[in-house]
Amino acid sequence: MAIKLAIVGVGKIVRDQHLPAIGANADYELIATASRHGTVDGVPAYTSIEAMLDAVPEIEAVSLCMPPQYRYDAAKVALEKGKHVFLEKPPGATISEVQDLAATAASKGLTLFASWHSRYAPAVEAAREFLASTTLHSMQINWKEDVRHWHPNQEWIWAAGGLGVFDPGINALSIMTHILPRAAFLTGAELTFPENRDAPIAAMLAFRDHAGVTINADFDWRQTGKQSWDILAETADGQMVLSEGGGELSIAGQHRAGGQNEEYPELYRRFAGLVKAGKSDVDLAPLTHVADAFMLGKRKFTEAFYD
Repeated sequence: MAIKLAIVGVGKIVRDQHLPAIGANADYELIATASRHGTVDGVPAYTSIEAMLDAVPEIEAVSLCMPPQYRYDAAKVALEKGKHVFLEKPPGATISEVQDLAATAASKGLTLFASWHSRYAPAVEAAREFLASTTLHSMQINWKEDVRHWHPNQEWIWAAGGLGVFDPGINALSIMTHILPRAAFLTGAELTFPENRDAPIAAMLAFRDHAGVTINADFDWRQTGKQSWDILAETADGQMVLSEGGGELSIAGQHRAGGQNEEYPELYRRFAGLVKAGKSDVDLAPLTHVADAFMLGKRKFTEAFYD
C-alpha cells in the first residue's frame, strides 16, 4: 500500500525536487498540500497544516518544506496527530527543537527523518569508501555560489534562524560528516554579516579531528560566474577531488565516480524504508557544526546586501 503523503510549504524546492521524486515513487500517493501561497494541480490544498490534517485524516506522513524557523511547530502538530514526518534540510532552526521532535516521535512509535540530500549525490559513497581505505592528511572545502541566483528575494533566509550562507554550506557539512573516517570538531570560525542582515553572507571554518588532521571550509554567497561546490582531500594515495556538490569524484587525477543526480529520489526511498521499518533517522551532526560556528565565530560586517 502506498504511503498517503502530504506536503507542507509548496515553494521552489518542492516543485523542482520533491514533486518529481514523489511522482516517480510508487511507495507514495500525494493526497494533500498545505501552503500559504503555493498549490499543486489536482491535489487538495489548504492554507495551514492544522486545517489540512483535520480535513484529510487519512494522511499518514507529511513532508515539511517551509523555512526552518517554522518547522518545529508544524512537525509537532503532525506528530501529535500520529503522522510520520520528513524534514527538509536543515531539520530545524535549533538543535534542541529537533531533539524534542525526535523524542516525541520515539514516544509515539513514529518515523522522523532529518534529510540531508547532498549525502545522496552520486559520488559521495565512493569518496567515503576511499577515505576509509587511505590516510587523510588534510581537507579543504570550497562552497561558493550566487545567492541572487539560488535564493532571489527570499527574506526568510536572511532572518535569524534562516542560516544565511549556511543554508548551502550545511550541504557541504552534511557530506563532510558522512565521508570523514573520524568525527571532526570546530576550532575557529569567522562569519561575515552584511550590515543590514541577521544571517551571514560568508564564513570561514576551521576543524580538527581526533588525530589532529585539519579541515578548512570557505563558504561564500557572493560568487559570480562558475559556482564552486568542491571538497579537496590530501591523502597518502594522492589528492581526492569531490566536485559538483558530490556529483563527481577523481583521485590522483583519475575519474572514479559520478553519474545521474538521484538525491531527492534517494531521500524518498530512504523515508519509505524508515516508515516501513518503524525507525527514525535524525543525524544532527551538520546542524551541530553550524551551531558551533555561531558560538565560536568571530563576527565582522560588510556592506549592506540587497537583491
